[in-house]
Amino acid sequence: MLGAFANAFRTPDLRKKLLFVLLIIAVFRLGSQIPAPGVHVGNVQKCFDEVSNSGIYGLINLFSGGALLQLTIFALGIMPYITASIILQLLVVVIPRLEALKKEGQSGQAKITQYTRYVTLALAILQATGIVALARSGNLLQGCPAPYGNNLLYHDNFRTAAVMVITMTAGTAVIMWLGELVTDRGIGNGMSILIFTQVVATFPVALWNVQKAKGPWVFGGVILLGLVVVAAVVFIEQAQRRIPVQYARRMVGRKMFGGSSTYIPLKVNQAGVIPVIFASSLLYLPAMAVQFNPNSTNPVLNWISSNFVRGDHPIYMAAYALLIIFFTYFYVAITFNPQEVADNMKQYGGFIPGIRAGKPTEEYLNYVLSRITLPGALYLALVALIPLVALVLVNANQNFPFGGTSLLIMVGVALDTVKQIESQLQQRNYEGFLR
Repeated sequence: MLGAFANAFRTPDLRKKLLFVLLIIAVFRLGSQIPAPGVHVGNVQKCFDEVSNSGIYGLINLFSGGALLQLTIFALGIMPYITASIILQLLVVVIPRLEALKKEGQSGQAKITQYTRYVTLALAILQATGIVALARSGNLLQGCPAPYGNNLLYHDNFRTAAVMVITMTAGTAVIMWLGELVTDRGIGNGMSILIFTQVVATFPVALWNVQKAKGPWVFGGVILLGLVVVAAVVFIEQAQRRIPVQYARRMVGRKMFGGSSTYIPLKVNQAGVIPVIFASSLLYLPAMAVQFNPNSTNPVLNWISSNFVRGDHPIYMAAYALLIIFFTYFYVAITFNPQEVADNMKQYGGFIPGIRAGKPTEEYLNYVLSRITLPGALYLALVALIPLVALVLVNANQNFPFGGTSLLIMVGVALDTVKQIESQLQQRNYEGFLR
């Protein structure tokens, strides 16, 4: 493994790409530390030290590397882009025009990417406006002692708020640009690497908080448990069902084509981390309604406040797990079309051994997909519940390091990036990372 790293840096063009990625990451992290104009840094830092995790903003704060609650220029992180990408993926299935663009190839995909950028900026404006409004009202960092929590800004007026909204929106645009630079000139998917960077940035702090709260013995137990969970996640992320496909020989002009065999890889976790993000975002809505009405006497809001604001309640955990399972099936259904795959196989003379082409192939793919998605959905729900269970057993915060969205992102992006580096090493006859 170390030899493979050394070989990667010995190759001039690959070394240039890796150093460029490291430079972009450094710029990205620098922007996550620069406060937005008008922010009272001293008060924010005192509040942040007191309440290092704000429950309903935990996911957004995770994707910003802790920059959200510190009100920096990159406070929104990559979250608006993630949300916009998910929205466009869903709309491609619903809107025929977008579906036609997707089938046009590279030019159509470029147009969808442009729409994604526009939606990202619109979402960034909305999210920045909400965050600044909460900062002005003193509800952003709940539990912060007075007078710091109510004085996060130097001047509580419209001009300061407008400048902060513009700055945070511009920061999101810069993050999109940095991600595209990494994709074009670096290694791997730029947006994924930036997400990975922000998640990893919070990892040491989360571990240290466990050590400070529970001591070295619990800390050692958490590390040991974390290694086991990481190994299990790597195993499941790599697991796939390979459906064999045989292509018949056919004559085109004077040349013979086909006769080859390949397979369709169906991953156990076909949906990735998207269902966890969907479920988390949906469960934040009732908690946010309570946030804007903290002193309400409405019995429904009081019930939500008792059961959904903190993640250690059994009702919250059950709702979270069920939503993850539902969104796993939903996302797999809209991203993998068995009918389209069966039609393409039939068009190019491919067939699954023992299965007739056409409708029987579609039914067989549906059968396999529906059954392989169940363990994937249960796996996602189990991993997502690890930090919530830790919240009860270890009394850790909701950003418990080994589990949930953070672990899925770290492992998934790391494996994908390593595979891409390995493929470039193999082109030069070097030994790869994974065997």
